[in-house]
Amino acid sequence: MKFLQNLAVRLGITRAEMTAVSVLLLFLLIGGIVRYGRSVQNADDLIRKAEQARYSEAEVDSLLRLSADVDFTAVAGAEELRADSSQTGEAPQATRVRSTRTPKKLFAGVIAFNRASASQLQQIPGVGPAIAKRLIVFRMEKGGKVRQFDDFLEVKGIGKKKLEVLKKHLTLE
Repeated sequence: MKFLQNLAVRLGITRAEMTAVSVLLLFLLIGGIVRYGRSVQNADDLIRKAEQARYSEAEVDSLLRLSADVDFTAVAGAEELRADSSQTGEAPQATRVRSTRTPKKLFAGVIAFNRASASQLQQIPGVGPAIAKRLIVFRMEKGGKVRQFDDFLEVKGIGKKKLEVLKKHLTLE
């Protein structure tokens, strides 16, 4: 209090005026603290809402379904590749099998199209169950043998880009 009295004397104001200024400064300080607290709370709320919007339930469900499909098709495809190679006596490079943890987009093998099953075709990036089924039906319509890659353009869902991917992963033996 001695400090405030000395300050009042130096500034040339009365004790009541000094008390009023002190109270106003106190309210200003309290208001700043409250405002800062609210802005921090609002920022936390916005971050929480952004995280919730980022991962909606539908997205999480689709991501879980996608991860389950990748693991499941990789295991099924590996078993069929082993079975087909042991029956047909294919070269060892065609029987190379990736682990079940490898995503199907990383498939780098080559498949003989005229003998491939639907699950083997699904290992090719961009080929899902629907296109694999269409490819097998297309192969049957062609008498069990497809002779040119350009014929694949007749299959619904296969354009020039997907044809390039198929050329990398399929052989027409």
